[in-house]
Amino acid sequence: MDKEKLSIFATIKGIGSASGLFLKQNFLYVIGDNSAYLYEYDIDRKTLNKIQILKDLPVLENIPKAQKPDFEVLCHYQNVLYLLGSGSTQNRNLMLKFDLQTKEITQHDLSSLYAKIKKQCKIDDENLNIEGAVFNGSNWYLFNRGNGKAQKNGIVKVGGSDLTSADDIHFVPIILLKDNKKLVSFTDALLHKNEIYFIAAAEDTKSTYEDGKILGSYIGCINAETLALKFTKKISSTHKFEGITLFKQNENQIEFLLCEDRDTDVLETVIYKVMI
Repeated sequence: MDKEKLSIFATIKGIGSASGLFLKQNFLYVIGDNSAYLYEYDIDRKTLNKIQILKDLPVLENIPKAQKPDFEVLCHYQNVLYLLGSGSTQNRNLMLKFDLQTKEITQHDLSSLYAKIKKQCKIDDENLNIEGAVFNGSNWYLFNRGNGKAQKNGIVKVGGSDLTSADDIHFVPIILLKDNKKLVSFTDALLHKNEIYFIAAAEDTKSTYEDGKILGSYIGCINAETLALKFTKKISSTHKFEGITLFKQNENQIEFLLCEDRDTDVLETVIYKVMI
């Protein structure tokens, strides 16, 4: 992909380690994997509103790694935002639902779902790492990042709308690429029309917990009905993008906004725009 198709869209002070985002009209919603807040950024006014979403953990911008809920997923369906923990440790099994109209927040425990995924999909504790999700009203598609030793990169398809009581679960392995002999694995996804667009990254680590040297980020597309891979393209050699949302589309191109996790305590997030 041409480098000029990746550009800076906005720089937001006050957010660190961004891991997911969603654009609605003029507002950009952003989550951080170590934050107790959902952030609402007004693009025109360049103002940031912090919405407290956690009551039981320290109200911090940078929750310590051992305690953080690890919200890696910001999924949108109708008028609700779903925030999902990655499931990579026992304290990362939380799901929050945020109603964009009423601003109501409800909390749900996904421990039972993640235990079923491990058993039915043969994914052990060290290899479960949910980084993206798509919901179409009938089924959930959870994107497991295969950056563990078993390289279990793929989609966990969950039948039904209620994740807390789901039983229809199966795993669809998806092999992307390798970068410097390291697997390129999912970091987020969204549903647009009949296609799933995803981002992925390669990192010099075999752990779902410990970060490693960034080797590159990619964007790609999957058929939403067959889950067949359509393409994967590299968009950066230095960034680790972890969130994607649709920006706009015309006849010739589609544009997305991306956020990156810099793995630092600096409270500043750069939002990028990419065209394909």
